[in-house]
Amino acid sequence: MNRLFPSGLSRVALLAAHCDDLAIGAGGTLLVMCTAHPGLQVDALVLSGGGTVREEEERNALAAFCPGADLRVTVAKVPDGRLPAHWDEAKNAVEELRMRCEPDLILAPQAGDAHQDHRGLARMVPTAFRDHLTLGYEILKWDGDLGRPNAYQPLDLALAERKVSLLWEHYPSQRHRPWFDREAFLGLARIRGIECHARYAEAFYLHKLALDLAGG
Repeated sequence: MNRLFPSGLSRVALLAAHCDDLAIGAGGTLLVMCTAHPGLQVDALVLSGGGTVREEEERNALAAFCPGADLRVTVAKVPDGRLPAHWDEAKNAVEELRMRCEPDLILAPQAGDAHQDHRGLARMVPTAFRDHLTLGYEILKWDGDLGRPNAYQPLDLALAERKVSLLWEHYPSQRHRPWFDREAFLGLARIRGIECHARYAEAFYLHKLALDLAGG
């Protein structure tokens, strides 16, 4: 298992189509990064849910998943499930994030996601952030779109359990959904852990990576 260790991590950009996408797809990774890098600057953009109870859930959740971070959250009002019809609004929100943010790392949806909102945002990100390390997170869903990721963040049992606990605590509006439960979240994390020789893990899709084998 090859390992990538970023030489510096001071600013991270998070992008999601919906409230809870980031926490589900990368909540453990956020806990890892923010715990290891106190004061990490985190700029988050969520395209839908603005002005609803979901925005309040998302702000509280991201504060919990990013302990000690300098967190800035924007929740826009693109209608859920309608991103293709609101492309300009979504693209403007991404461009505005780009103008105020020069991240060392981006977490965003992955381009093979079956949900049109996730997929649309994933394809939009590299048009604004052209030279940035971007990891595409995955979200378990009925579409059956899980693939073969190529990057992993290992999680120990305590961290995996912490992620599940925070999800349940901060997203009460989602508890009725059949996929929103401990077994689903830990089950996928266990599978991804097996794939990277860890107990649990979150998995990501990495499209391009520039190497510096000279160490400069």
